[in-house]
Amino acid sequence: MNQKTAKKVVWVTGASSGIGLALTKRYLEAGWRVLASARKPGELTPLLDKHEHLAFIEFDIADDSQIDSVRAALAAHSDCLDCAVLNAGTCEYLDMSDIDPDWKMMDRIMSVNFFGLVNSVDVCLPLLKKSSRPHLVGVSSQAVQAAFPQAEAYGASKAAVRYFLSSLRMDLKPFNIDVTCLLPGFVDTPLTQKNSFSMPFLMSADDAAKRMFSALESRPFEFAFPKRLSAMLWAGRHFPKLWLTMLAPKKER
Repeated sequence: MNQKTAKKVVWVTGASSGIGLALTKRYLEAGWRVLASARKPGELTPLLDKHEHLAFIEFDIADDSQIDSVRAALAAHSDCLDCAVLNAGTCEYLDMSDIDPDWKMMDRIMSVNFFGLVNSVDVCLPLLKKSSRPHLVGVSSQAVQAAFPQAEAYGASKAAVRYFLSSLRMDLKPFNIDVTCLLPGFVDTPLTQKNSFSMPFLMSADDAAKRMFSALESRPFEFAFPKRLSAMLWAGRHFPKLWLTMLAPKKER
């Protein structure tokens, strides 16, 4: 079958591991043509020889000089995109106990999580506009629902993603482009495996991808999961003093 005649085409960023890889597999199983992007193929490599409807397009989302070339590469595989799942991201934690905290971390995280997503929208929007029923999906985080210690950079970047997508939803309505913001909780990925703190309701990447894929069928404005974590964070927002007492680092004696 010609690559350009696949029934539906989705572009997934951050597809070389974790949630992005699991989503890539889920879309392939559902019969989609998947254009997968990351800086390197990583765990996608064994899949590329097995699936004729999977293609890898290298993309460092923080590098805006790649926008035109990546868009051209996508267009070479498909005349349009039916869906774009902008999932790529990173995480670091700010340690205020350091004598000189790493404030440059804010630049690093924002350049990937926020500006990288903006660059990805720049890449895919012209191709989405050519679809009969396009869907733009961005991945934020449940971390935006309540404050967490050391999450100044990560949480702020994901909050920016959430607001950006909410506003973009309004401006893309005249083009009939649906916009969804996904807010996953703690997912077992190479990033979270570095965490040394407790991660309540931790789920596998496959479980997260399954929930995302199912939710996206109805094209919601937002989808936050798991619900138990949403409920806990609701309490954190509405009882901020108690939340602070529970989560803030204890004063050194």
